[in-house]
Amino acid sequence: MTTWLFGMCTFWLLMVMVLAQKNFNVVPAQTFNQRTGLKTDCLGSYMRLTVDKSLALGNQVEFDALNGSQIEPLTSSLAAKCGFSIDSDPWGNYRVFASLLNCFSANEDDHVFDVDLRVRVHGVKAEQDVFEVAKTCHYDQWAPREVLCTRNYMEVSVNRLPEEITALRRRPVPRTQMFDQWTNTVPEAVTSRYNIWRMVFFTPTQKAMVLEDALRTGYGVTTTRSRLVLRSGYDLPETYVENVNGVPMKMIRVTTYFKKQWSVTMLDTVAACPTGGLSFTDEMITWNFPRFNPLMSSVETSLLGMFMGIDGKQIDSAQMTARGYVLSVVEDQVVMKIPMGGPDGYYKSHAVNNQYHITYNIEPMLELLWSEGGMDATRYKVLFPIKTPLMPRPPHFVDFTDAEQRMFDVLLGPFLYDTELVNITFSTGVLTVAEANARGINIQEQRFQNGSKAFRLQVPFSDAFVVRTQVDLTVTVYTLHVTFGFMILPEYTPFSHTASVDVTLRDVILPTMSGTCDEEKFYIVISFGNLGKNFNIMMARGDMTPDRRAEYDIKENATHMSLAVPFLSSDVVFELMYPSSLRARLDVLLWEPINKWTLSDFSLACNFPMTMTECFSNGTMSALAVKVESVPQLVPRQLTLRDPSCKPKFSNDRFAYFSFEANRCGTTRTFYDDVVMYQNEITLGNGLQVYQQNKKEVPASPPDPEYHVTMSCFYMLNDTQTVAFFTKPRENEPLPETGFGELQVVLRLALDGSYSNFYVKEDYPVVQYLRSPLFFEVALLQSTDPQIELVLENCWATLKEDWNSTPRWDLVVDGCVNLADRYETVFHPVIPNSVPYPSHLKHFEIKTFTFVQNDVVFQDQIFVHCDAVLCDSESDGICKRRCPSPMPLKNEKKVRREATNVQFLRTPLSSGKIVLSSS
Repeated sequence: MTTWLFGMCTFWLLMVMVLAQKNFNVVPAQTFNQRTGLKTDCLGSYMRLTVDKSLALGNQVEFDALNGSQIEPLTSSLAAKCGFSIDSDPWGNYRVFASLLNCFSANEDDHVFDVDLRVRVHGVKAEQDVFEVAKTCHYDQWAPREVLCTRNYMEVSVNRLPEEITALRRRPVPRTQMFDQWTNTVPEAVTSRYNIWRMVFFTPTQKAMVLEDALRTGYGVTTTRSRLVLRSGYDLPETYVENVNGVPMKMIRVTTYFKKQWSVTMLDTVAACPTGGLSFTDEMITWNFPRFNPLMSSVETSLLGMFMGIDGKQIDSAQMTARGYVLSVVEDQVVMKIPMGGPDGYYKSHAVNNQYHITYNIEPMLELLWSEGGMDATRYKVLFPIKTPLMPRPPHFVDFTDAEQRMFDVLLGPFLYDTELVNITFSTGVLTVAEANARGINIQEQRFQNGSKAFRLQVPFSDAFVVRTQVDLTVTVYTLHVTFGFMILPEYTPFSHTASVDVTLRDVILPTMSGTCDEEKFYIVISFGNLGKNFNIMMARGDMTPDRRAEYDIKENATHMSLAVPFLSSDVVFELMYPSSLRARLDVLLWEPINKWTLSDFSLACNFPMTMTECFSNGTMSALAVKVESVPQLVPRQLTLRDPSCKPKFSNDRFAYFSFEANRCGTTRTFYDDVVMYQNEITLGNGLQVYQQNKKEVPASPPDPEYHVTMSCFYMLNDTQTVAFFTKPRENEPLPETGFGELQVVLRLALDGSYSNFYVKEDYPVVQYLRSPLFFEVALLQSTDPQIELVLENCWATLKEDWNSTPRWDLVVDGCVNLADRYETVFHPVIPNSVPYPSHLKHFEIKTFTFVQNDVVFQDQIFVHCDAVLCDSESDGICKRRCPSPMPLKNEKKVRREATNVQFLRTPLSSGKIVLSSS
């Protein structure tokens, strides 16, 4: 009987039996894409595959093992059985360690090994990219016993297989043959007198199994030309824990019986892998490993070599010294010391109970080579992932506020690079970082040389988010109460930190207002006093919004603000109607939002020229009825002429416009000498009464409970007009004269999908994270014509500001989403009641992680451009154009967004620079 002592990690796998235990679908051979981001290394007795995060772009990655034409997904259980260890960091970088003696490698005389893997990257729409990895590794320096401990399995192989024991060889599998055909070969392999008969596990009590039961339990065993290989997972029932010199180790002991004719050969095997032995300080990680372990059967053990590695790769003494690593033998322990925060590992942020913590992660390798009594040597490798306990790191809040500068200035930090400031909660609202910067709050990220960072916040005392408490007439307490909202990437784990700062000043000078008018607008000037802009501007429609700030052309400096309000704005109140003018009033209120104090109340009333009645020579009359302040309940669309069937040609909530022939709609005719007068009335039937008499500046008056507007047109009874008439056609017919005007159309980037706030010119370049959507609005400004409809003809993105540059990515094509794009642009409807003219706006959304050209992902910057067309919604065909169905045909393969070189003749609208960031 021959006995061998096997190494520290043992897992049993017989290829024939494992394949017989599982049925799976055979995937046909495919043509695989090749892309950078995949790297393979042969590292002794295993191969390492590295998958860079740029390949996956945040998507799910899975791995398959290839065995000829068969494809087997590497599940966690199969990976442990067959010698594969898969690991990934939080940012999507993957590492796969494959034992050269794995179930699926092609083995040539235990010297040349072919390892074939398949990488599957799942997309967001169920598609997947598939990449094939093939690596040939040469390794002929096998020690008589090789032991390997990884994060999920233990493996040991020996070359002491007796010559009379035949190695179990895998037979080639025809492409057309299903996986379960191996079951036909199992009984012969198991019962053969030249092969394994049974195995006895010691837990430490004995438990015997035939090979088939051991494989079904999860163990595996296989033999090569010269070696016996055993492999075991850490959680299988026959494994147990043994404390070896203070270090817990996972153990498995097995005796394998080989039967040949009338003789039986036994192999005693043992494996042990450490599961502890770590100690931590703020500066150092110490890993203790027992100098003498259960793999050593003799006290006469000579340590021939001791090496250290990182991520499965051995490093030399110079590298160890440069990085501060120490590997030594102290009494009966092998001691490895690793400085906290070394370059081969990485820090990671965590949030526990809304408190900020960090950990340090690194995966060292320990390799030992020893011999016992001058006999055969053992090579022992441990790949040991280390993650430190959670270390609290509460951030420091530093106040740099200078009262004379009237600016809160605070700093919060430090944080690791994976922590992002998402929003800030003030006393009266929440703003994202972009929204805060857009409204004048300064938020900066400050990075330090060690890779950490802090966030600096500067808020003017005059900002509405600053709480102002007026202690008396001259003393004001300014309070900044903020909650910083953070997100830890890529897990998107939220946490927050709250802080507060108070400053007391003696200052109170109230703001004042003044104003003038021209024929079209009110012009208001606001003097801030020394309160700054710490107030809200209220008009008839409520507080000033960013959209109305742009509409009213608000300009401001450090002391004053000016705004120009058209007299037809909905913030203006109409007081009186005259035949050729309209008296309008603008009320402006400045109020302090915290205490609801009125700081200044200002009204300005002016007369603006406006034609109320028009008389045309063709016998047509037109009149305009206006809703004035004295009739707040008036609904203009309910007004009629004397004939109730004659209704307004156009109406809104403030005007009703009538156009009719003088001999219709109840119009009366009265003769005066050589003049005839046509007269009609605009009435409601109930309410107050407004009189309008031609050529008399008589204001409206309410003598009775009936609302009506009287209009009159006067024509000469006898008049002579000269008309030219030609019996022959002229050679050159007169052409109509074309009129010219301007309609302003803008392309704006919204802060979010509500389309309520927009970035302004000073905010560019705008930084957006990958995978975050961009919300765009194309708007027609300063037009009140409901017949005009804004149509997006084409939209595209470029890397340069020049809209005609290449490459370019089509977003909208001929007014429709680009169906050739796997990440389609999304059109959002405009809510009818949210704006006066919904047809004057278009909203759409694009994704920011889909810009690729020739399989290269662009992550730096983009510019977005659009061609806009204004059309008549009643007649122009482009307004009624329909888009094809967004659903693809069955089995139609979608393609990724690609750059094109199409030239456009129209002058498009363009956005500012948008910088794309992955962190």
